[in-house]
Amino acid sequence: MLFEINSALSLFLWGPPMLAVFLGTGIFLSFRSGFFQISGIRRWVGETVISAFRNRNKKCTDGSITQFSALTSALAACLGTGNIIGVATAICSGGPGALFWMCVSAIFGMMTCCCENILGIKYRIRDFSGKFRGGPMYYIENGLGMKRLACTYAFFLTAASLGMGNMTQANSVAQGMSGFGIPPAVTAVVLCVLLGFAVSGGLGRISKISEKLIPVLTAVFVAACFIIIIKNAENIIPCFKTVIKEAFTVKAVGGFGLAKAARYGISRGVFSNEAGLGSSAIIHASADCKNAGEQGMWGILEVFIDTVFMCTVTGAAILTSGVWSPEADINGAGLCAAAFESVFGRAGGYFLNACICLFAFATLTAWSYYGRCGAEYLFGEKANRFYSILYVICAFAGSLIKLESVWSLSDTFNGLMAIPNIFALLLLNKEAIGELKAPSKL
Repeated sequence: MLFEINSALSLFLWGPPMLAVFLGTGIFLSFRSGFFQISGIRRWVGETVISAFRNRNKKCTDGSITQFSALTSALAACLGTGNIIGVATAICSGGPGALFWMCVSAIFGMMTCCCENILGIKYRIRDFSGKFRGGPMYYIENGLGMKRLACTYAFFLTAASLGMGNMTQANSVAQGMSGFGIPPAVTAVVLCVLLGFAVSGGLGRISKISEKLIPVLTAVFVAACFIIIIKNAENIIPCFKTVIKEAFTVKAVGGFGLAKAARYGISRGVFSNEAGLGSSAIIHASADCKNAGEQGMWGILEVFIDTVFMCTVTGAAILTSGVWSPEADINGAGLCAAAFESVFGRAGGYFLNACICLFAFATLTAWSYYGRCGAEYLFGEKANRFYSILYVICAFAGSLIKLESVWSLSDTFNGLMAIPNIFALLLLNKEAIGELKAPSKL
């Protein structure tokens, strides 16, 4: 009965009504900002990419982390299965047109993530150790004066961190390593040792791991995708024509069409970049920045890299390789593996497994910080050690057991996080847009 209730709730949270709320919030904030993600592209690129290059040797000593570290840590939390298997799943379920709608949702999601980060900085506080703490629970409490709603968000965040951010990722690592002949029990032990080391160092250690791992891993994966695309260069134009055509066709080949493409594209896009969930604002709130509006621009870059760029490259590699067809009886992971093996042979499958394992480990470390902040908000400093131990135990269990029910519950808690966060974004939109547009802070 509980599973049936959860299934119905999850279906609603990730069904058309809520997806319309996600997309509608992004559209509303885009209009309010004058479509800053497009009209202000020169400025936000200058304040992020160019600024990161100029300040690459910058050190922080006041308990904060650099803006580039905040970006890579937030990307660590969302890059991975959503960008690889999630893209393939969207194509399998919604057809090639889903790739178009993933990008559309991400373009509007840029402003959602931007406003989350702005509010995260505006309402952040110093904790008992002198370090910054911020995120939806703080701007819900201090911006709206709704302590109970803030606690509700923190509870959903903590629960989601143990499921979607932990056990499912640990399971992905174990399954990936089994492809190399390593038993799940061995993976579980090694994973917990590495995870324990990362978690015990707090955000400082997590950000250092992300800063080293994510840029290199992303570059290597993207390079492999480009090799597949170039190898099948004659298919590039036909594939993109198919994506556009099926994104707007009412009833396309194989039962796909606009409705399915939009539904699976938007849902996978949200799952990939987490815009609307408010999670990345928790890490960005710890960044060393001059003003809130500036940090919001890093949220725009984050969603662009995660979905517009990464998901497009992954989808293009799959579609140009020719392994997908409407009649193909293949799941998301199998479709990705087939695309890589079509060019690299068996080595392609091993490479994909390695990428998934490393991305999943990065997600594990970043989500430990999200959950820790949620637990700390609810129970205070005393919750830190208990939560860290529980997090490692859950990772061990996730490596060894089947997770159908955990996946379902995790989807639900992820969706529940969005409700109080989007509610706060809509009520505080004037403050967020004001910080972005304030002349004195540009």
